[in-house]
Amino acid sequence: MPSAKPLGSLSVSPLSLGGNVFGWTADESASFAVLDAFTAAGGNFIDTADAYSFFVPGNKGGESEKIIGDWHTARGNRSDLVIATKVGALPERKGLSAANIKAAVDDSLARLRTDYIDLYYTHYDDESVEVSEIISALDELVKAGKIREIGASNISPERLQESLDFSTREGLAKYVAVQPHYNLVSRDTYEGPLRDVAARYGLGAMPYYGLASGFLTGKYRPGANVDSARSGKAAEHLATERGRRVLAALDQVAERHEADQATVALAWLAAQPTVTAPIASARTVAQLPSLMALGTLTLPEEDLKLLTDASA
Repeated sequence: MPSAKPLGSLSVSPLSLGGNVFGWTADESASFAVLDAFTAAGGNFIDTADAYSFFVPGNKGGESEKIIGDWHTARGNRSDLVIATKVGALPERKGLSAANIKAAVDDSLARLRTDYIDLYYTHYDDESVEVSEIISALDELVKAGKIREIGASNISPERLQESLDFSTREGLAKYVAVQPHYNLVSRDTYEGPLRDVAARYGLGAMPYYGLASGFLTGKYRPGANVDSARSGKAAEHLATERGRRVLAALDQVAERHEADQATVALAWLAAQPTVTAPIASARTVAQLPSLMALGTLTLPEEDLKLLTDASA
């Protein structure tokens, strides 16, 4: 994987490895194998959340963080990693009150077996809390050395703007990252006012659902049966004209570059304004190469236009 990209004071690989599958569709040994292969190929940026994966029967949340913590402790490579986690969606630590943020970060630090979190996101905005309270709490954690940088996921353009204005006015920690839902079949979830705010302030975007729950890997076709926990969601795109157009364009570009459709979809994302590192997860080592190949595929203008037009 080629050179890292700047994100605030951090330096991150072009792909962020999604940790949502760890402790869900990937058990501990499968997760360790994926993390080993990711870092061996030059990746350093790992994305998780305290809420992963309370939504799975038998889980209570924190499973992904615990696996990542146990893995880097066993490997002794914490200082080589950029670990991002999130606060606000775990049922027992819901919301963004200052007290909750401070309690949640300590819980995450314990599970991750680390003294600091490189990038700490608000998972979902909590509009019942003033931005002044949220930013002040995050700033305290930065000053205490528990967090290096802060980001916001699932936030409105208005609240993001208000947060950045408050940070600037008060001289407090400022968001350097935004994590939107964004991919070739979901563009209006980021493009427009939210991206404009990110561009104006130089925020890096880490899109989630970069492969639209697997649809953009190209493995979902009419009549195809795919063994995946997310196949229902992915298959919905097949029913839309845009989904079929995007698939056809992906096939064309993938063939031209002798690349996988997943690599092409992520390369399109990586080429979009403000995007620093798309997030994609792998539950097996076999799924990783097409994701990591993002680092070596730069699409020419005509291919980017073909994909952009197909996804309009």
